[in-house]
Amino acid sequence: ELAGQLETDDAVAIIEEMEEEDQRAVLAELEPADRAAIVDALSFPEESAGRLMQRDLVAVPEHMNVGQLIDYLRENSDLTTEFWEIFIVDPQHRPVGTCQLSWILRTPRHIALADVMKRDQTLIPTDMDQEEVALRFQKYALISAAVVDGAGRLVGQITVDDIIHIVQEEAGEDILRMSGAGDGDINEPIRQSYSSRVRWLIANLGTALLASGIIAIFGGAIEQLVALAVLMPIVASVGGNAGTQTMAVAVRALAMNQLTQSNTRRIIGRELRIALLNGSTVALLTGIGTTIVFGDLMLGGVITLAILINILVAGLAGVIVPVTLDRLEQDPAVASSVFVTMITDSMGFFAFLGLAVASGLASF
Repeated sequence: ELAGQLETDDAVAIIEEMEEEDQRAVLAELEPADRAAIVDALSFPEESAGRLMQRDLVAVPEHMNVGQLIDYLRENSDLTTEFWEIFIVDPQHRPVGTCQLSWILRTPRHIALADVMKRDQTLIPTDMDQEEVALRFQKYALISAAVVDGAGRLVGQITVDDIIHIVQEEAGEDILRMSGAGDGDINEPIRQSYSSRVRWLIANLGTALLASGIIAIFGGAIEQLVALAVLMPIVASVGGNAGTQTMAVAVRALAMNQLTQSNTRRIIGRELRIALLNGSTVALLTGIGTTIVFGDLMLGGVITLAILINILVAGLAGVIVPVTLDRLEQDPAVASSVFVTMITDSMGFFAFLGLAVASGLASF
């Protein structure tokens, strides 16, 4: 009963979450026209424009004038009651333009639609990923857009209220993926949540062992100068946070198509300059504080240089890791944090302890 009252896209959103047996039971009770529309929508890939689109729209031929269109809208009670623009189609039902309701209301009746319609329009293929659809709505400030099949025929429309939901959903997915928490559904089965999270924790364990190995190499130096053990977490933590900041910016830029092959080198240079400024500031403050607390100017200089190096490496890794994963057709939001953390921790420990040994503060 509910599915028969809802618009196609909303009915599909409910039915696609059901078990297959329940889907068949619901579809069997629907009116033939509603059932055909929902079955057609379910035939498209998940998270595609075909799944997202509404079938209810207003489309008229281009030979009409404004008066004929107004009469048509008033006389046909079976038309959809919620729409923002009229789609103008050719004899093959391909969209050739659109008319906003405000234009129709303010235009004399005798004016032909072909003279007032907007011919430039953003057409959405049925197989386009919903994230790309959302980007087009944002880029062109759309309220609605026509969805076309492989032959270019008008088969539906997508409206901005659907896109707001998609933007929120995609942003939430990226945040959860960056944390390695899977889909993050609190109703997800425990076994599935365990499987999606534990593999990244195991991967993180492997990268942590690499950092521990570097510390082990300099074990003798740490025993000679306890201050090294006290200060090591500062170097790693600051570098990790810097890497996370850059990585978040890069992942978002990739998702928004702002970071491409043509501007990757420029973005890397930009992030390195930011890292140099951030590194210089944080490193100087840490170096001064270390010198005051431990009374050792050499130790202050070592940690200053180590933090500067680690933040520069973090800025570089924060861009290169997501870009590399994207070029390999892997989701950069999923695995970037593991690799960036490994690089910043390992380089932080290596730079700090290596500089301590090289400066003569301690030895192997």
